[in-house]
Amino acid sequence: MLEFEVLDHADTPIGTFILRERTKPVAGVIELTLDHQFLMSSSVNVSERELSIRAIAMHGGNDLEVMVGGLGLGYTAKAALDTGRVAHVDVIEYVQSIIDWVARGLIPLGKELLADPRYHAIHGDVFERLRGPVTKSYDLLLIDVDHSPDERLGETSDSFYGHAKLVLAAQHLKPGGVFALWSTNESPEFEAELRKTFKEVRIEPIEFFNATTDQEEQNWLFLAR
Repeated sequence: MLEFEVLDHADTPIGTFILRERTKPVAGVIELTLDHQFLMSSSVNVSERELSIRAIAMHGGNDLEVMVGGLGLGYTAKAALDTGRVAHVDVIEYVQSIIDWVARGLIPLGKELLADPRYHAIHGDVFERLRGPVTKSYDLLLIDVDHSPDERLGETSDSFYGHAKLVLAAQHLKPGGVFALWSTNESPEFEAELRKTFKEVRIEPIEFFNATTDQEEQNWLFLAR
């Protein structure tokens, strides 16, 4: 039987986010849910880290300016910082409480992120920001918000996955910049929209073993330049 302790919760326009800690069958695992939909776990973070690692490798540069859309449990931001090739990471997070949970140390990576002067968390809607005027350009845009382009958590991402909005997002990239997006599933429709927008597109599966469910799983990364 799965058992957990609720550490905190946050009511938002798109539902209630719950931060919880597993007590059985494996203790000490931190999880994030939205209206009881599972979002992420501290025990399963391979694909979130690979989002940063592979996008930065694709870029090939150093002293990089990075925007991360979605803080979550912090693994994408931390992986970017750990490459040693990043000058600054701006994390745009829709839920202020998630930023606060990092600051309070409720999220395991919180202390490490806060100790790094390159890390900067910003309360806001990344989709709205990328549809708006460019105030700062980035070498990388790393997006991990929805389950997938075809399964969205809220209305703010509506139309973001189409060519017209991707063109607006691309304007926030420096020349040679890389756009990368995490997804639980493939999306031929989104891939087609990316290919309309960017010169180079890669679709890469990430396979991993989920010890919580005791099975092999697969996520997907969409990388474009």
